Amino acid sequence: MEKIEKYNSKLFESIKHIDENDKEYWCARELMIVLEYKKWQKFREVINKAIVSYKTNNNNVSDHFTHVGKMIDTAKGAKREIEDYHLSRYACYLIAQNGDVRKKVIAAAQAYFIVKTRTLELLEESNKKLSEDEKRLIERRKVRSENYSLNQTAKESGVKNLAEFHNAGYKGLYNGETADDIFKRKKLRYREDILDNMGSEELVDNWFRIIHTEAKLKREKIDNQYDANATHYNVGREIRKIIKKFGNDMPEDLPTPKTSIKEIEKCIKNKE
Repeated sequence: MEKIEKYNSKLFESIKHIDENDKEYWCARELMIVLEYKKWQKFREVINKAIVSYKTNNNNVSDHFTHVGKMIDTAKGAKREIEDYHLSRYACYLIAQNGDVRKKVIAAAQAYFIVKTRTLELLEESNKKLSEDEKRLIERRKVRSENYSLNQTAKESGVKNLAEFHNAGYKGLYNGETADDIFKRKKLRYREDILDNMGSEELVDNWFRIIHTEAKLKREKIDNQYDANATHYNVGREIRKIIKKFGNDMPEDLPTPKTSIKEIEKCIKNKE
């Protein structure tokens, strides 16, 4: 790794992973490099200290420190397994707490992981108190922002017809339904936006579709409309499978709210 000149949140975000359940984690081997440890055994000692500090509260270690194996190529062309861990955000914080304080990057890691950990706790606490309309507003803003980003990435990936591209994603997620089909099923008025007429759960389903499609377009360096459409469709279909796996309602079976996001936003603006 090149010498790190600035220690900021992007450094730790750049090695963050998201699993199939949309849960974030960090690989210990990658975190070791970022925290400027050269030898695994040395870093393993820091992990052990973090685990011990976590155990003092009689907590389940595997919830935050998941021991995994990792296959690597050797110089002779063979493969061998090395030790690794999948770490939660809290595990990373504990590791930073037990790291070499002489390293500037350790201080940055402590600041990053403790702030982010507490922020997530506060968001989770506050989210329990939100009404459905408030949750819808939050999720709609997220979808709006991510959709804009997806459009830019889609254009860079060779997409000329954005409507066709978005319909591919809807078809995957909604079992063949296009945006127009969803519009008609929801019995919306002329020019109403289907996303403005979704509940928070349905908006989250679409948010997953959007962010994972953009990530896949970038990762696989898609460069044409056909493959971009196929990617969007396949991501939507896979998310649909996950929804089914967990026994949750399919997006098309979720109720359409009586009030649109536009009406809620207008009401808030009038009160202000």
